[in-house]
Amino acid sequence: MSFLALLALLLSLRIAISDLYARRVPNAWLLAGVCGAALGLLGGQLSGQPSVLTDHLLGALIGLAALLPFHLLGWMGAGDVKYFAVLGLLLGVHALLPIWMGASALAGLHVLCVVGLPRLRASLPPTLQLLHGKAMQQLQARPGMRQMHHARQGRVGIPFAAYLAAATGVWVLWHAMGASA
Repeated sequence: MSFLALLALLLSLRIAISDLYARRVPNAWLLAGVCGAALGLLGGQLSGQPSVLTDHLLGALIGLAALLPFHLLGWMGAGDVKYFAVLGLLLGVHALLPIWMGASALAGLHVLCVVGLPRLRASLPPTLQLLHGKAMQQLQARPGMRQMHHARQGRVGIPFAAYLAAATGVWVLWHAMGASA
């Protein structure tokens, strides 16, 4: 596994945790990813194992351009867009389409669950609906859940950066297994 792929994997783990917990993609981590990518690309150039620099730079540009319209429409946070651009820089343009497709599939499943679960609950017998309501009240009363809601500061929505991170993990590990087999 290359340095850039490992960096993408580690960054993705951190971004997924932050997005799931607080619905935030910290700029400091994205900047660290950019700096790591710059070091990795420069190191590759100097060591005689050059990556195709244009592939990575084009990946960053296309990653930014591909998701920016969704942010401008208010459908996506800026952190998701910046994170996708950093992934393009780390992994190159060829990684963006499969990662985007995987993340979009996960986001689609998320939407199906959000839409479908209330309908499923409504079809349950009244006793089970009552039990479910009490269980949800107890879950929401837990200190960890209260801390998570406080950390989100009212931010809601699909954790698309976490889904990008999951798809990135699959893509990186898939290629790492394929390269060693």
